[in-house]
Amino acid sequence: MRTLFTLLLAVPGLSLAQESIERLDPALDAILATDVKIETLCQGFDWVEGPVWDASGKRLLFSDVPRNTIYQWKEGDKEAAVFMKPSGYTGVADYSKEPGSNGLAIDAKGRLFCCEHGDRRVSIMAPGAGKRTLADSFEGARFNSPNDLTLHPNGDVYFTDPPYGLPGGALSQVREYPYHGVFRVTPEGKVSLITRELERPNGIALSPDGKTLYVANSHQPRPILMAFALKEDGSAGEGRVFYDAGQLKGLGAPDGMKVDAKGNLFATGPGGVLILDPGGKLLGRILCTRPTANVAFGEGGKTLFITSKDRILRVGLK
Repeated sequence: MRTLFTLLLAVPGLSLAQESIERLDPALDAILATDVKIETLCQGFDWVEGPVWDASGKRLLFSDVPRNTIYQWKEGDKEAAVFMKPSGYTGVADYSKEPGSNGLAIDAKGRLFCCEHGDRRVSIMAPGAGKRTLADSFEGARFNSPNDLTLHPNGDVYFTDPPYGLPGGALSQVREYPYHGVFRVTPEGKVSLITRELERPNGIALSPDGKTLYVANSHQPRPILMAFALKEDGSAGEGRVFYDAGQLKGLGAPDGMKVDAKGNLFATGPGGVLILDPGGKLLGRILCTRPTANVAFGEGGKTLFITSKDRILRVGLK
């Protein structure tokens, strides 16, 4: 006879486990209050990614990659509303299981930058205007599926290009170069390769001074966070392992990340969200009970938004 526990587990979208905070170092208390709550703001999505806080609109924008849609959520909303569809693939035929937009960013001018899987480009959209392509190729070869991006204060955009949005993934017949790179594109559209040493470059972020580039490698045999020192010309020196997540248990792999004003790194990975100090010490984790893709700061830096599989979570910051 099936027990009540078994029946509950069979309900789609229902999780009996609760999100929680794992405290590994007293320094975490300066970041997360001891009585901090983890809220679920909205849910029912396929796979949410790329959150960004739009301060001018007082809203959170985020991608649902399989649904090819960008949603928006505002305080008081019980459900998210469609902001843009299609978001990352404008073709007329089926393309892949993950055709939509992924990483999003908004600059000081209110322009929305978007990594688009299906259209294989990084786009930019000014307020009240349509999209235009910022970059879609390198040395004559089209990108795989731009995944995540970060904006440098000088206007440069750094982004990752793994195979996840391609039909067939890494074995796709439409791939046009044999590696998965990290790239930089200038405001004028000039593209340069930062590194090709990572098997699956994914999440990406900059230190507060813009001198260190962090990149997550979501390759299961080597689940690491890398740090690259940036040179004056925007290129990178040799990378170093900032944190090795192979020792951690839990669902998920290194993915999206953000860095706060003090240089603390909030990186998704095994278990949920890892919180590391500027030296790479793990202070604790936000355990999300499901694979977790990305994070964003919002509401004046008082909030961490988390895209966790099928839902949006919110955690207050000190």
